[in-house]
Amino acid sequence: MSVPEPSQNEQPSEDVRARGDEKPHDGDMSASHQTGGRHRKATEPLDKSGQRVREMFRQIAPRYDTMNHLLSLNIDKWWRRKAVDRLTIQGDAPILDMCCGTGDLAIEIANRAGGDVQVIGSDFCHAMLEIARDKEDSRVRDAAGGAGRPTIPFFEADSMQLPFTNDRFQCVTVAFGLRNIVDTDQGLREMVRVCRPGGQVMVLEFSQPTLPILKQLYGFYFRSVLPRVGQMLARNDKSAYEYLPASVGQFPCGEALADRLRQAGLEEVEYQPLTLGVATIYIGKKPAAPQSSTATQRAADPVEQPMRMVTQ
Repeated sequence: MSVPEPSQNEQPSEDVRARGDEKPHDGDMSASHQTGGRHRKATEPLDKSGQRVREMFRQIAPRYDTMNHLLSLNIDKWWRRKAVDRLTIQGDAPILDMCCGTGDLAIEIANRAGGDVQVIGSDFCHAMLEIARDKEDSRVRDAAGGAGRPTIPFFEADSMQLPFTNDRFQCVTVAFGLRNIVDTDQGLREMVRVCRPGGQVMVLEFSQPTLPILKQLYGFYFRSVLPRVGQMLARNDKSAYEYLPASVGQFPCGEALADRLRQAGLEEVEYQPLTLGVATIYIGKKPAAPQSSTATQRAADPVEQPMRMVTQ
């Protein structure tokens, strides 16, 4: 597979996070917001403008993985493994992990996919991608040659306007980043567009438990405990970890998000709650393209645009 040539011009983007004019992750236990010293009400629209969200993730990037694993009690690692279990990886067609954050899901997929499949990570936050790149470099050194699989290139790219041609990837994934894109439906449509007919689109995202007692405990942890601990560890003056409960609370989950995947053009959509509904895996299949329309589809493909690859 040919990898897009790096460009000297940084492309606006928005993954895990939001539109580049203002964004994954593996976006995860993400960020927060306060206005005038008061928390935003749950009913107020969340500010996911790209510039704000990118800056938020830039600030917490150095402690991002440590906080995620600590605040989730390391369960986030298991969630990613379960998500990769749901992928059907066949042949040597490439795989895209959008909103890849610090690269954990992309690396997990690449380790499972083996030596014939190129995995690509894209995100809008350069600081997060630098950490992803360093992880991959360390893996290559430790594995004395990369353990027989291609090295993952990490690119800055806009999740609402991915710089890839139609029907390119056998799987397109996003973990804990979809809710941070300004336009959820546009992000899903882009995932479907670059996925090959018959390929899979997979979303791993926070959700809300339905059991009454667990829902109350979960809400208390998200609203009261997590922001304080995250703030203490991150020392982020934009109160990034208050954004997480707000973003999760306002984001559709369960059947509501599954329906959004169907509206984006997927079929056979399923979802699997994890850890009593704290997170959920959503997966759908892109319909096979009619044979007669393939040539027309290819002719209409957008030309790939240069992206900035994160390098030393």
